[in-house]
Amino acid sequence: MATRAKRVGEERLIKKYPNRRLYDTQTSTYVTLADIKGLVMANEVFKVVDAKTEEDLTRNILLQIILEEEAGGAPVFSSQMLSQIIRFYGNSMQGLMGNYLEKTMQSFVDIHNKLGDQTKGLGAGSTPEAWSQMLNIQNPLMQNLMGSYMEQSKDLFIKMQEQMQGSQNMFGGFPFTPQPNKTEKE
Repeated sequence: MATRAKRVGEERLIKKYPNRRLYDTQTSTYVTLADIKGLVMANEVFKVVDAKTEEDLTRNILLQIILEEEAGGAPVFSSQMLSQIIRFYGNSMQGLMGNYLEKTMQSFVDIHNKLGDQTKGLGAGSTPEAWSQMLNIQNPLMQNLMGSYMEQSKDLFIKMQEQMQGSQNMFGGFPFTPQPNKTEKE
């Protein structure tokens, strides 16, 4: 089959047909969710649209991929976390929550990329097996680092809330209230 060349800056178009099949217009082939996941992993820019209505279905497809991954046995999201996210729908803080999660995820990706850049020069030591061993050893350290990062984020949010409350009395009832610092395992 002939493959249509993608122009620079053009997003790849995937059409979803009523029979639930996904058609990649660049390769002129039907693709699966696993193929779409491959595009995500390769940082390909793409858009999924309904073939009939041209409605953008990209988010729906990405959510399907996340659902399949979560059901695969090594979930990223706990039930508690999912419940907390659901509680923000319809809440006045919904927009802020989405923005916060996006920025936090970007910070996490930046940290991951920086670690990857630092290990590129290690040659044979940068195999997936070596990464796995390093992460197993470093897991408590990384958990402490991320926990510390999240505490700092929470503290900044509390300070922002206090400043907003000090300047205008209209901001009350934010989800975080300042708590005294806890010493390690009192």
